Amino acid sequence: MTSFIQYDSKSDFSIHNIPFGVAVFNNEYIACCTRIGDMVVDLATLYDFGFLDNIEGLDDNLFEAYTLNLFIELGKPVTNAVRLRLQELFSENSSLSKDEKSIADCFFDLDQVQMMMPVHVPNYTDFYSSIEHATNVGAMFRDPENALLPNWKHIPVGYHGRASSIVISGVEIFRPKGQTKPVGADSPIFGPSQQLDFELEMGFIVNENTEMGDSISVEKAEDSIFGMVLFNDWSARDIQSWEYVPLGPFLGKNFGSSVSPWIVTLEALEPFRTSSPKQEPEVLDYLKFNGDKNFDINLEVYLKPENGDENLISESNFKYMYWNMAQQLAHHTVNGCNVEVGDLYASGTISGKDKSSYGSMLELTWRGTNPLTLNDGSERKFINDNDTITMKGWAEKDGIRVGFGEVSGKILPAK
Repeated sequence: MTSFIQYDSKSDFSIHNIPFGVAVFNNEYIACCTRIGDMVVDLATLYDFGFLDNIEGLDDNLFEAYTLNLFIELGKPVTNAVRLRLQELFSENSSLSKDEKSIADCFFDLDQVQMMMPVHVPNYTDFYSSIEHATNVGAMFRDPENALLPNWKHIPVGYHGRASSIVISGVEIFRPKGQTKPVGADSPIFGPSQQLDFELEMGFIVNENTEMGDSISVEKAEDSIFGMVLFNDWSARDIQSWEYVPLGPFLGKNFGSSVSPWIVTLEALEPFRTSSPKQEPEVLDYLKFNGDKNFDINLEVYLKPENGDENLISESNFKYMYWNMAQQLAHHTVNGCNVEVGDLYASGTISGKDKSSYGSMLELTWRGTNPLTLNDGSERKFINDNDTITMKGWAEKDGIRVGFGEVSGKILPAK
């Protein structure tokens, strides 16, 4: 496919992508949108002009909404049909390509829009599904000879996080305060976290509501997943390490998470399916799957000091995930837990086998014992005030590139 819209060959937003988001246009109105190259397309106006007519199930202009929830709730027969129609419209010699007025009214340069949260997130769950990350953390905090807890290879471990503090890329994050227990101290102290960290993750968005008591099987799970986003689960390691026994993550995690503005559909990622790491021992029947359920998505993390240049500090890949998304959703619901449209399920930190592919400062500096040296000569054990963390992700194969753009956040001093 080729488009009448010109874009760089390395653009994340090729005609093969067609992601979905929500934007403020010209500081005037909010609408659902898509992106091709560096152009953001107002879907509400495109609908009003009749370009999305005769799509079965799309009976109202749901793109006028402030989130994508109503649209994605229509299910894949509708959302896939819309994506395919948009690919046709953006192709060379399409009816839209010759309509200068519609192009002028529907297409906007990036600097004319402000991206918003793409969905309302009713519930958020964070998994712990990278075996390399879990092994590193287990070796660091417990016994290196028994880094993985006995249940880790049997269930996709996860916890219920805080949906209210998930923010869109670009929103600044305040350094959290809380209790910590310094090494050698007899009692805890209170103050700003001294071990603030990022976690390189990806998340998926659910497109249906289920009833309590119902489950989603591994075989049906991908029908319930609209698409994926980049996700930074900010973490205060010193707060976390003091509070997590016996209750697990709480104040060390709930102060903020950052999400990329564009949801990339599973259909756009189809060419990049790949096999998962072999699961041993064999999993229980409800977690068994057929085919390739993982995706080859390149991931990068950059750290930028306030007055410095970006530093590439991690290069990883989503294909390292031990537990895949279908297994995560199947396990999440096997007990009858209901899901809601817009629910966000994060992968957990994504780390590879090599240090350069570790997905957190905790691992990259091995809990601060081996600091990173930045381009300006300064060192980082964890994240300093006014540092900006940016994550990027893309898949590329046979001349086709589909990407997520970036998720970025700057750390401000504690209030």
